[in-house]
Amino acid sequence: MSQKYKVATVFGGTGFLGRHIIKQLADQGIRVRVATRHPKKAYFLKPYGTVGQISAEFCNGRDIQNVEKLVKGSDYVINLVGLLYEKGKNTFERAHIDLPQNIALAAAKFNVKSFIHISALGIDENKSKYAKTKKKGEEVILDLFPKVTILRPSLVFGPEDNFFNQFAALSKCLPALPLIGGGHTEFQPIYVGDVAKAVINCIDNPKTSGKIYELAGAEIFTFKQLLQKTLSYTGRDTALIPLPFFLARIEAVFLSLLPKPLLTQDQITSLHYHNIATGHHQTLEALNITPTLLDIVLPSYLSRFKQGGHFAHKVA
Repeated sequence: MSQKYKVATVFGGTGFLGRHIIKQLADQGIRVRVATRHPKKAYFLKPYGTVGQISAEFCNGRDIQNVEKLVKGSDYVINLVGLLYEKGKNTFERAHIDLPQNIALAAAKFNVKSFIHISALGIDENKSKYAKTKKKGEEVILDLFPKVTILRPSLVFGPEDNFFNQFAALSKCLPALPLIGGGHTEFQPIYVGDVAKAVINCIDNPKTSGKIYELAGAEIFTFKQLLQKTLSYTGRDTALIPLPFFLARIEAVFLSLLPKPLLTQDQITSLHYHNIATGHHQTLEALNITPTLLDIVLPSYLSRFKQGGHFAHKVA
């Protein structure tokens, strides 16, 4: 069935993952409403589609009537909202439970064809507040809109990611990077483009309704190995120093006070648990997607952190 003129409302579309998903929705000919607290910050997304195809709409997630207005007339609803840390009124409960609840209520009221909710991998056992609220959000949505499709990505990598870019930047100005808890926590990094494809493959696909998918890459790496790759592709010889959890918590007391916290107590709690597929749910392969290897993509955007940037090894 042609998707032209169909409408997708995307909550949280201005972030790293959102821009890739919106680009692919636009490529399918779908009209996109970007629901955001700051519509002007979503204007950069408009060139991803034709004139008028992508619009930015004000969203107050705590106002159910506002959420209903955004969802009404939508064929697809996609929720990407998530917090990595709490700051002021931006709490995990509001972002991971209250907003998804309002979206699910609206999706049920207007009987949208597909509701796709982006959650997080490894939240069943994880005791962090982040994970607990993500898990509770899933439960609330499933109760209100049982047909929802839940996608649980592991660490997402890509040109604008928060992980590799942050550590690459830190390696330029710090003599050493910390291996929290010894750096033994395991991850299965997933390429942002594969997550976007997963969303596209779920819309208008009744086989995915009511299911949870674990979106994990083809390879498992420890935290230490990921930092080693970062340093390798940036040409840095920054030292990696093991940092016990109890010392990391002392550091987090100060680092969490920064405008954009580099480390929080809750993130340290998360690092006690691996972030890999459990085997209890279906994976990317069930959505006909072959995971993109980390080493294929990572060098393409970390090269800018090398001395000399992208052209560090260019021959004159």
